[in-house]
Amino acid sequence: MSTKKIQKGINPQAYLVRNLFDTKSLKQIPTRNGYGEGLVEAGKKDKNIVVLCCDLTESTRSEMFKKAFPNRFIQMGIAEQALASIGAGMSMAGKVPFISSYAAFSPGRNWEQIKTTIALQNSNVKIAGAHAGLSVGPDGATHQMLEDIAIASVIPNMRVEVPCDAIETRKTTVAGAKFVGPFYFRFARANSPVFTTEKTPFKLGTAEIFRFGNDLTIIAAGPLVYEALLAAEMLSKDHGIEARVINCHSVKPLDEKTIVTAAKETGAIVTVEEGQVHGGLAGIICETLALTTPVPVERVGAQDRFGESGEPRQVQEAFGITAPFIALACDRVLQRKMGKAVSKIPAHITAADEQRLLMREAIMKESLSRAPVKWGGKKPNTSMRKK
Repeated sequence: MSTKKIQKGINPQAYLVRNLFDTKSLKQIPTRNGYGEGLVEAGKKDKNIVVLCCDLTESTRSEMFKKAFPNRFIQMGIAEQALASIGAGMSMAGKVPFISSYAAFSPGRNWEQIKTTIALQNSNVKIAGAHAGLSVGPDGATHQMLEDIAIASVIPNMRVEVPCDAIETRKTTVAGAKFVGPFYFRFARANSPVFTTEKTPFKLGTAEIFRFGNDLTIIAAGPLVYEALLAAEMLSKDHGIEARVINCHSVKPLDEKTIVTAAKETGAIVTVEEGQVHGGLAGIICETLALTTPVPVERVGAQDRFGESGEPRQVQEAFGITAPFIALACDRVLQRKMGKAVSKIPAHITAADEQRLLMREAIMKESLSRAPVKWGGKKPNTSMRKK
């Protein structure tokens, strides 16, 4: 009989914050702030770093670099295709360009220029995709970029990173400045928990184990890593299930050793991402495991759907990507691991659909409360302004 001690609980070597599950006292800072701070830090070390932005200086937090190094900042206006091509040209002149825009526009609108002028030439350009994911909230489907991980990962030569909080975003920005070659990373608009520290291990191309457990593994990227930790804590306290949680910030190249080892040791995987599961983190994980270690996998993320307008948390729940839904996915994958029959439609997807209907009803009710009777609302028609 093996006498090896089974590890469980938070990995002390991850050096996460002490108040990890005290959601009221935990700092809430947008990951985009880490980008701005990282630009300034990297800019101080390398005079060749320049920043280009498409009329979104404040939103992307590129303004921090602009204030520190005004002569190394270029305002491009609304011209994402030119943003990529000019960035590629500047890299060939010896500069280290960071091209900043919303992820919906870069790599969304300028994908071909990124592929041809940056990746094909192996140009040393850093592509910063802001406002990624569903937490953009009220901006709706056009700005809730859910496909960027997939379309960036498929490009040869491209590295893809998805940092989990503001501190890790700053580390990613600084590391990206040192890395030579095409580099895409995404960050979000809304506040999210800051749960890593300066001592938390970080290295491009690696995945870190934030929580030990041998019953199953949750592999997450971006701010949803925190939701994965919350789900694991719920499972442990309520059901005695110990889930391993991996921060997979490096989507491409994938840390195959850590992922495959987790699959072999736990026998079940749940992927978590704020993007499309088709071709995203889930797709890459599934491809890797199919070739190496086939195990049951459940995918938490956008299920072939466009985003919707609503408050950030409201939309995330409508897409089933918060801790309670992750826990449901974990229950399902454990049932499959034990060879038990499961429903055709996963419970976490059914529950998300119910939340989506509730969100739509709440939004409609609020809208009607402000609309005149003539338009089907509750306010008198006299409230309408006359031209």
